[in-house]
Amino acid sequence: MSRGIRGESAHDAQTALEVRGLGRRYGRRWVLRDATFRLPAGRVCGLVGPNGAGKTTMLEIVAGLRQATAGEATVFGEPAGGAWARRRVAFLPQEKPLFPRFTVAETLRLGRELNPEWDQRLAEDFLRSGSVPLDAKVGRLSGGQRTRVALSVALGKRPALILLDEPLADLDPLVRQQTVAALLGEVAERGITVLMSSHLVAELDTLCDYLLLVSEGGLRLAGDVDEIISVHRLLSAPHDRVTAGPGGLPAGLDRHTVVETHSDKQHTKALIRPSGPVSDIWESCAPTLEEVVLAYLRQGESAPLISPNSHVPGTGSEVAA
Repeated sequence: MSRGIRGESAHDAQTALEVRGLGRRYGRRWVLRDATFRLPAGRVCGLVGPNGAGKTTMLEIVAGLRQATAGEATVFGEPAGGAWARRRVAFLPQEKPLFPRFTVAETLRLGRELNPEWDQRLAEDFLRSGSVPLDAKVGRLSGGQRTRVALSVALGKRPALILLDEPLADLDPLVRQQTVAALLGEVAERGITVLMSSHLVAELDTLCDYLLLVSEGGLRLAGDVDEIISVHRLLSAPHDRVTAGPGGLPAGLDRHTVVETHSDKQHTKALIRPSGPVSDIWESCAPTLEEVVLAYLRQGESAPLISPNSHVPGTGSEVAA
């Protein structure tokens, strides 16, 4: 699903977004701290983390709506918030910036007046595919239709990068599925990079091919979804076959990177990043993306994992094997 963008040969067409040591502090409290990663162009990236982890702050810094306290962000090699980046980045917050008394057509006209590279046909076609009438007042539309209007404005801007902050959270599952399918079809055809904040962990593997996970103010996971899954194993063994080892871990697991261990009534279970063969007392299988994400969210002390194509040269981030 990796695709470069067209028409920007003067900029780095391989990296849509790069952040180095990015942080934001309010008083003495760091909302986001030392985030460092690169997002390859043409990917659909899920940004996940608990409330207050800094997801919205990161998106607002990249969109140029908020200043970083530390570090920097670049969009296709240009400073985030600069003139070029503002033209080529579209940001859609959860509270969609629409005027209820405007008609849909007037909303598109506003988008056309504010954006010099506006694509009227693209915006209208996206609305028609969702049966949204152009003469309707925005305030009289359903939630799903209003989301379509907001997305049509974002797409009509002809962005290279779209930032979405929980834009689908208030939609029912069917409408959300239809809207996402339409959006992903458009971004795939045009090679647009998407960075999407979401709490819908169970749906990430169907929406995204890339993942960023922030927790405790820092970056915990970054990379291709398939690669993140492939370097983890989910282990299970009956209690009577498991003995205690160093540091309170089950015996034999101390040589591996252990993300999480827990027990149910009959089994001891662990999510690990193996560093070699695993004892045959364990049944081993590949985890789902949801299982990996939830384990890292529950265990904020686990070692971060930054995959090779997310690694920023010259930094000390851990790289997946």
